[in-house]
Amino acid sequence: MFEQIVHTVNGWLWSPVLVGFIVLCGFYFSFRTRFMQIRHIKEMVKLVTSGKASDVGVSPFQALMMSLSGRIGVGNIAGTATGIAYGGPGAVFWMWFITFIGAASAYVESTLAQIYKEKQDDGYRGGPAFYIEKGLGWKWFAMIFASATLIAMAFLLPGVQGNAIADGFHNAFGIDKKITGLIVVALIGFTIFGGVKRIARVAELIVPIMAIGYLLIALIIVGINFGNIPEVFRLIFESAFGAQGMFGGIIGSAIMWGVKRGLYANEAGQGTGAHPAAAAEVSHPAKQGLVQAFSIYLDVFLVVTATAMMILFTSQYNVIDEKNGKTIIENLPGVEPGAGYTQAAVDSLLPGFGAGFIAIALFFFAFTTIYAFYYIAETNLAYLVRGKFRGIAFVVLKLVLLGSTFYGAIRAATTAWAMGDIGLGIMVWLNLIAIVLLFKPAAIALKDYEEQLKEGKDPEFNSSKYGIKNADFWANGYGKSKSTENENEKEKEKEKVDIT
Repeated sequence: MFEQIVHTVNGWLWSPVLVGFIVLCGFYFSFRTRFMQIRHIKEMVKLVTSGKASDVGVSPFQALMMSLSGRIGVGNIAGTATGIAYGGPGAVFWMWFITFIGAASAYVESTLAQIYKEKQDDGYRGGPAFYIEKGLGWKWFAMIFASATLIAMAFLLPGVQGNAIADGFHNAFGIDKKITGLIVVALIGFTIFGGVKRIARVAELIVPIMAIGYLLIALIIVGINFGNIPEVFRLIFESAFGAQGMFGGIIGSAIMWGVKRGLYANEAGQGTGAHPAAAAEVSHPAKQGLVQAFSIYLDVFLVVTATAMMILFTSQYNVIDEKNGKTIIENLPGVEPGAGYTQAAVDSLLPGFGAGFIAIALFFFAFTTIYAFYYIAETNLAYLVRGKFRGIAFVVLKLVLLGSTFYGAIRAATTAWAMGDIGLGIMVWLNLIAIVLLFKPAAIALKDYEEQLKEGKDPEFNSSKYGIKNADFWANGYGKSKSTENENEKEKEKEKVDIT
C-alpha cells in the first residue's frame, strides 16, 4: 500500500507539465543572461581556484566541493543507468540538454543565495527560504519551501544514497544490506555531528579524489572502445529523437527520464546548490553564481557522460517500456535498473574488478552526498527554528537523517528512487517559481560584475547602489557590514568595561 502511494504521488509531481516548466525556465534564464553559461566559461574556471575561506565563510572552492558532493552522487552512476533503462540511450542526450540550459538556472539561484545570505552560528546561511522571504516578502512561501526541503533532505532523499551503497556492496561482495546500512550510518554520524566545517573539509578532500579515480577508469574503457565512439553517439542522438527504430515508441520516456535524471544529477533549479553557495566568502554574489554554474558542467558532462559511455560501449543494459512493462532490450537478465549496469560494464572489460570498484565509488559518491543533504537540511531547520530549541532540533534532525539512510538501504531500489523523486519534484516546483519572480537582482548582479570586469577591477558588490532591499550583508558594499559588526562588538565590550 505504501509503495503504491509513493509511486502515485511521484507520477503526479513528475508530469509533463513540470518537465516543460523546467525547460522553459532554463531557456528564459539563458536568454535573459545572454547565455552566460557560454560567455563566461573562462571566468568560471578562474573563479573556481580563487578566493579564500574566512572565520565565517568557506572558500569558493570548498563551497564548490560541498555542492559537487551533492551533485556527484548516485545520480551519476545509478541514476544514469536508470535513465537508460527506462528512456533508452536517447535519455543521455536529454540529460546533456537539461544541463546546458540548467547552468543559467544554477547561476540565478546561487547568486540570489549570496545576495540574501545572513550570518548565523558563526557562519553564513542562505538559500531559497532566505531569498524568498527577503526578496519576495513571502514568509509563508519561504516556510513551505524550508519545510518541504527539510523533509526531502532528511527523510526522502537519503534513502536513495543508502540504497545505492547497500546494493553495490551486496552485488560486489555479497554483504547483507543491513550490515552495510549500519556501517554507513555510523560513519555518517561521526561526520555530521562534527558540524559544517568538518563537512566542508571532508568534501574538499574526498570529492576531487573520487571523481578523478572514476574518470580514469572511464577513460580506460573509452580507450579500449575508441573506434566505437561515433557509433555510440549516433545511437544516443537517433534514440533521443525517435529515429532509432526499436526506441521510436519511447521517445516521450527518453525526454522524461533524461530531464528527471539529468536534474537529479545536476540539481539546477532545485535549490540545493544555492545552500552551499551562500556559505562562500566572496566579494561579489555573481562570483559564486558562476562557480555553481560551472559545477554542473563538471558533474554531468564529465561524470554522467563517463557512466553513460561505459554502459553503452559495453552494451551492459536493459531497456524497458514503462507503459507496458515489456523489455525492449535485455542484455542483463534479472539485473535491476541502477548501479548493477555500471558494475557489469566495468566488469565486462576488467573482470573481477568492476563490481568492487563501482561499489567503492558508489560508497564515496553517496557518502558525501548525504553530507550535502544534511547541510541543506540543517540550513532550512536553522531558518525555521530560532532560539534555545535549535540545538535540540539539530540533534533530532541528525537522528532522522541517519534513520532514513538505513531505511533506504534495506528497501527496494524502485521505492527508494520514487521517494527521492517526490522530494526533488516538490523542491523544483517551489524554487523555480521563486527564482523566476526574483530574477531581477540576479540580473543586476551579473551586469554589475561584467561592468567592473571591463574596468579591470576585482568586482565587489554594493546592494545599496541598486536599491536591493533586505540584502543586508552587501549594504554599503562588501566588507562594510562586517566592519560594522566588528565596531558594534567593540562598542559592546567597551560598555561592559565601563559598567564594571
